[in-house]
Amino acid sequence: MTTKDKFDFLSETDRLIVRPLKNEDYENWLHEYESRLPSQHSYDEGKLDMSICTLEWFHNLVDKHQELAWTDKAHIFGVFRKNDGTHIGMIDFSTFAREDFQWGRIGYTIHNQYWRAGYGKEAVNAALNIAFQQLNFHRIEAHINLDNTPSVKLAESIGMEFECIRKGFILENGEWTDNLVYYKNAN
Repeated sequence: MTTKDKFDFLSETDRLIVRPLKNEDYENWLHEYESRLPSQHSYDEGKLDMSICTLEWFHNLVDKHQELAWTDKAHIFGVFRKNDGTHIGMIDFSTFAREDFQWGRIGYTIHNQYWRAGYGKEAVNAALNIAFQQLNFHRIEAHINLDNTPSVKLAESIGMEFECIRKGFILENGEWTDNLVYYKNAN
């Protein structure tokens, strides 16, 4: 893989483009974060304080994403509407193990002002194409809080299979929480 290939991952659907953030995405990215609605449930951050997110801060973020991709620790993608380029969310893959495993984890979020339009399912499917076809993962897991019904529904809608409940798996707010594990393997 060349250096250029490391940063040019892309997947398109009829309505969406999933790709790494670029420096020129700043105004669009910031506007959509600032346009979020108040929190809709306990796993929705809703409106965020974006005051620290200057242009310089964003350029550093893009550089950090590229560094994480280069070292294969994480691959982070923006989700954009194809018709107008609007930034509607983020998807990331963390690498757990390579070599004989090719194993990673997915995280996904769609800005709440774009919910209930099918974007989540479409974006995650597009991102999984990148994970399996371009990043060469064999297994992708989603780790979901037991009561995060919207995330469970999304995982199931894209064909991820429930595997288990991992007890005391993730440290959140100072407590070890149980998580549902859903997975999908490359075809």
